[in-house]
Amino acid sequence: MSFRNIHSHGLIRLACAAPHLRVADPAFNVSETLPLLRQAEEGGASIVLFPELGLSAYAIDDLHMQSALLDAVRDAIAVLVEESRKLNAIVVVGAPLRVEARLFNCAVAIHRGRILAIVPKTYLPNYREFYERRQFASGERAGITSIQLCGQEVPFGTDILLTASDIPDLIIHMEICEDVWMPVPPSSFAALAGATVLLNLSASNVTIGKSDWRHTLCKAHSGRCIAAYAYSAAGTGESTTDLAWDGQAMIYENGALLAEAQRFAPEPQLILADIDLQRLALDRIRMNTFGDNADALRDKLAFRRISFALEPDRESDLGLMREVERFPFVPSDDARLNELCYEAYNIQSHGLRKRLESARVDKIVIGVSGGLDSTQALLVAADTMDALGLPRENILAYTLPAFATSAGTKTNAWRLMKALGVTAAEIDMTPACRQMLVDIGHPFAEGHPVYDTTFENVQAGARTSLLFRLANKNNGIVLGTGDLSELALGWCTYGVGDQMSHYNVNGSVSKTLIQHLIRWVAQSDRFGQEASAVLLDILATEISPELVPGEGDGPSQKTEDFVGPYALQDFNLFYTTRYGFAPRKVAFLSHHAWADAARGTWPPHMEAAKQVAYDLPTIKRWLTVFVRRFFETSQFKRSAMPNGPKVSSGGSLSPRGDWRAPSDASAAAWLADLDRIPG
Repeated sequence: MSFRNIHSHGLIRLACAAPHLRVADPAFNVSETLPLLRQAEEGGASIVLFPELGLSAYAIDDLHMQSALLDAVRDAIAVLVEESRKLNAIVVVGAPLRVEARLFNCAVAIHRGRILAIVPKTYLPNYREFYERRQFASGERAGITSIQLCGQEVPFGTDILLTASDIPDLIIHMEICEDVWMPVPPSSFAALAGATVLLNLSASNVTIGKSDWRHTLCKAHSGRCIAAYAYSAAGTGESTTDLAWDGQAMIYENGALLAEAQRFAPEPQLILADIDLQRLALDRIRMNTFGDNADALRDKLAFRRISFALEPDRESDLGLMREVERFPFVPSDDARLNELCYEAYNIQSHGLRKRLESARVDKIVIGVSGGLDSTQALLVAADTMDALGLPRENILAYTLPAFATSAGTKTNAWRLMKALGVTAAEIDMTPACRQMLVDIGHPFAEGHPVYDTTFENVQAGARTSLLFRLANKNNGIVLGTGDLSELALGWCTYGVGDQMSHYNVNGSVSKTLIQHLIRWVAQSDRFGQEASAVLLDILATEISPELVPGEGDGPSQKTEDFVGPYALQDFNLFYTTRYGFAPRKVAFLSHHAWADAARGTWPPHMEAAKQVAYDLPTIKRWLTVFVRRFFETSQFKRSAMPNGPKVSSGGSLSPRGDWRAPSDASAAAWLADLDRIPG
């Protein structure tokens, strides 16, 4: 299978159609269905969903019980069966069908000349403008398991799941309109029985505000069921004798809207989206209570599984029809980003507030470098003191220059400490670090420019050791500053180093998010204009540990030269830990997100210079670094990480939270999967 093909990565393309109809004219309606089917086929769709009673039209009342109309519907189905022989996709259409002296409102699934199954509607509304029980019988107690249609023996009933024999995790369930408006829709049981793709053929006339309620239903239901939920409602051409129709079609996946049709459109509508079946299956495994719920309702999950072979195109580059945000920890929408920053900032502050109260201390000791992480931690500390009604002077902030501290970062550290009104001090760490290098016989102590890991860690360790002793002296706690991205990559000094603190508010916040949190504070002037000005200067500073001396005032080390661009590594981290994807799939998604800088949206206020693209070889290179550092060399640091609040989904590596792993694991399986990535 091709790396660039969606079917190589557990995805399937789904289409929802809102065709133009003519009231009680099945021949016309099937003629309008066919072009949309062909369009979906050209778009690479594997499933195409049409509205409820789409072959007859919905609002035709007693005409449904006319023999001429029902015969014309069967003829229309026969046309679809024949046409489907030329198509790869499963076609799901709505039709009234007469079965043993009763009439059923049905979903009919057709694939390559075979009618896979017919599912009758369970819940028939008979209130307000609806009078379906006048014409139709409920499928719940039909007592029929198969019928003859178009010369085929076809499974019939509400207990049917369509199961692909050649696509892992593709299990389809069909329900009709009112079924999803119930407290417990039929698809709830189907999902617990294994269905991952839930289809709703709907008519659903439109009234003011109803569209929002449909969205609420589909969003919540797809989330509860950890499934894809596709909804297609009747539109142009339906009878407006007493009602109106908007042709609303939408596709949700586990609570996220993937695609939506234009409502009240004068032309037929077709929307397509790629469903991540693997992601759904892995989420169900992770959420163990989903299986518990299935066990508790086992007696209601007796579904028949109808098998079929989809045989999709596995070689072509079909593109990817779903949004993959470059920054999974940072929304690209301004309003959502503001809300996320508000929540993240308050989670951090409330966590620290509780720790101070429970420890019965009122002092915070923090090292301030003039970099991103210590800046964010200091802002949270200041907010916490304000919330507790304590003076900001209770924050004992220290800048701790050593061999490679630049004038720019030290200046920014001092500017920020003064602007926030904390107790600020400077302790030169050079003498203490030099003495330790002498004590251990390091070449640098004899004048040799040896800047190895020992040289760097002596500085990191000396700083942390000093902060702990200052906390002892002042009856306070050491506030950690290291972020989630650094923990993932092991870019921190273990034990007596920046890996350790009494409490770390940044441990669940990615590097890419911290930048936006700081900008959010600056833009709000939360701590005054002077503080905002220095925050913007800090954001413009190159990320560096400043542990190796260099020439000039700028840093000699650039962190991203060693561990890779944080934008890519945060992407890798999110999809590895939140969903458990293998490197090959992470690379596939990353390539779609990052290959073209002009495609998609960027987070608000992202500087133009940072709006860059990465090709597949670059993505693979840094993903290899991530895999080795994350799985093989860094877990022991995370197994002993200090307390700190979980901030975002997929954003905790605490051994007491989202991520638990052995410190001596091999990365062989992940590296082997990396080898399957071209380039």
